[in-house]
Amino acid sequence: MIDAAWRLGPRPVLLAAWHRLPAARALARQALRDAPLPAGPFLPGSPPPAPPLPAKHVAEVLAHAAQPWPLDWHGPFPAGTPSLGLDLFRHGDIRPVWERNRWAELPLLAQAARLDLGGGHLARAEALLAGWCRANPAFRGPNWACGQEAALRALHLALALALLGAAGAPPPGARALLALHGRRIAATAAYAAAQDNNHTISEAAGLLVCGLLLRRPGWAAQGEARLRRGLLRLVAPDGGFAQLSTGYHRLLLDVLAVTEWLRRQLGGAPPDAAAMARAAAAVSWLHRLVEPGTGATPRLGHQDGSAFADLSLAGPDDARPSLERAARLLAGGSAGCGADPGCAWLGLEDAAPLADPPTAWAAGGLRGWHGAGARAFLRTGPLRFRPGQADLLHLDLWDGALNLLRDGGTGAYNPPPGAEWWHAHLSGTAAHNTIAFDGADQMPRLSRFLFARWPRTGWLPEGAWLRDHRGNRQERCIRAEGRRWIVEDRVAGGFASLALRWRLAPGAWQMDAAGVAGPLARLTLSGDAPLDLRLEAGWESPAYGAMRPVPVLVARARAPVSRITTIITLDNHL
Repeated sequence: MIDAAWRLGPRPVLLAAWHRLPAARALARQALRDAPLPAGPFLPGSPPPAPPLPAKHVAEVLAHAAQPWPLDWHGPFPAGTPSLGLDLFRHGDIRPVWERNRWAELPLLAQAARLDLGGGHLARAEALLAGWCRANPAFRGPNWACGQEAALRALHLALALALLGAAGAPPPGARALLALHGRRIAATAAYAAAQDNNHTISEAAGLLVCGLLLRRPGWAAQGEARLRRGLLRLVAPDGGFAQLSTGYHRLLLDVLAVTEWLRRQLGGAPPDAAAMARAAAAVSWLHRLVEPGTGATPRLGHQDGSAFADLSLAGPDDARPSLERAARLLAGGSAGCGADPGCAWLGLEDAAPLADPPTAWAAGGLRGWHGAGARAFLRTGPLRFRPGQADLLHLDLWDGALNLLRDGGTGAYNPPPGAEWWHAHLSGTAAHNTIAFDGADQMPRLSRFLFARWPRTGWLPEGAWLRDHRGNRQERCIRAEGRRWIVEDRVAGGFASLALRWRLAPGAWQMDAAGVAGPLARLTLSGDAPLDLRLEAGWESPAYGAMRPVPVLVARARAPVSRITTIITLDNHL
């Protein structure tokens, strides 16, 4: 624990300690004392007409808006317990409950109301908000337990109001509801800052937008200052985010883009130039990883399935609309994703294209190579902030839209009974395409989301290296030779055995003496010591809360092995 605190640094540790002190808890409870929730009206009665949109998108919006939504707001969590005292892991997985309560329906119903003035969509939105208020007393139950969730709800409500032309003068119910959400965000600012992740950014953005909508300059100034500090601290000049996660990086850009658009609509002060430069760099980082044909991204880091402010109805598996919106608002360019309907809803004009990703690059804890229709991403470090997974030197390899060598994903943060192993397994070293020494993770786990004794890392001319706390060292070098990729792993240290894993795309793989072959590719392995090669059944999480089998090629060896070479020939061109 002392080691983890030292690596995290004094700032987050002291902020977290302050948040847990009785005095701080008492102040937060005082700020979040019981308050009445409004009954409405929440939204204006006459929306403006919709912008020109493709007929297919119009039909999709109206079809989605007509679907019934589940009314279970709390899941297994008690609705009346004071939110600050609620145990978020005792009753089940809080993540799906929070996702259900982000009010993603509000922008959708605002879109539908502008497309179909007589369709009753605004009445449904009013009923949704009124029902939510009746079921969720202020600052009680699971949906008031997290400042980030309050911020994301406020941003969705603000976006819906702006789409309906009412952001400048919100109806009384919306004003009262936003004021309660602003109070919730402001009450636990130390906790948000201590997280050094999306909480820091989202809560600052939510407070800023609440301040602008309600004309409360104090909140707006606090939110602006916190957002600037958060961006300069958590987003590196090369665009890497404190959380190395393609899913959370997308959420970062979604929150920043929506906040910037609302700032413009509400006449907020121009953003800080240095902070905007970091936001633009974050756009470039994700631009390198999004598959242009499908919008898919590698499942690097934690993946929670969010699709915030999804005006294009792309869903969590297609990041192109998020990337395009962020590129136009934050980087002044286009990511080349085409005529995105979400950008049309916001009135964002097309722009000159961003520079194409280079064929070899290094940024934000990754190295990447592009060529001959394939792309590879190597997880390198350094670990500037707490790592979410023990995944150093993991390699993701894509052949076009096919994720040939892949990350295991996330499973769930609090899996259901009988599946408790999901999170620990999928965040561990064995669920990644790298080497595990003596069957152990690269670093010891202290809690659900905290590791200690982070490995030392560094770059090599064609790859990277790590040295773990036991003294074991792995060097990984990557060479791309057209449709053939060569991965050389060199190892040293006091280990007794190791296991190199390659997690394969599902397919008809067949073992032979040197590796595996199938219609997708061939993997051939060799080493300077005997290799025990096996094709084993593993697991991966294609979406939050879902698991399925996946084939895993495992090469086991004993000391004194020092080198293993893997040759990957794509399209099975032997």
